[in-house]
Amino acid sequence: MSATEAKVLAVNISEKRGEKKHDVGEAYLKANYGIEIDAHAGDWHRQVSLLSLSSFEKMRNLGADVFYGDFAENITVDGIDVCTLPIGTRLKVGETLMEVTQIGKECHNKGCAIKQQVGTCVMPTEGIFTRVLQGGMVKIGDTVKVVNE
Repeated sequence: MSATEAKVLAVNISEKRGEKKHDVGEAYLKANYGIEIDAHAGDWHRQVSLLSLSSFEKMRNLGADVFYGDFAENITVDGIDVCTLPIGTRLKVGETLMEVTQIGKECHNKGCAIKQQVGTCVMPTEGIFTRVLQGGMVKIGDTVKVVNE
């Protein structure tokens, strides 16, 4: 793998907003909507969120006991630091095509449980958000590739 290619480690969803996401192994991503069975899907610019394994490792090194989905990310990847991708970057993930629309997101009021536990959280600076340009299946083990179309 190169700096432009990664692998999907987890596909995470939550049935209700405000709940921790859990790994479902695979999911269908609908164009201009997101993961059909995820509470955060919809017609907006933050349809699918991605976070890199390196972000988990950073938090684990600070003492956080975190697992895939704990940061409310939809897709956990290994091989690309997704936070370094500029807005407008297109990603081929499994059968889908996504476009990066936002980097980071404000933490809730006093910060998430992870920030309260270890004093910091990676999602506000290292999580990215995308919109789905072309729908399809995404599953654990799929390739994530930066494409220029």
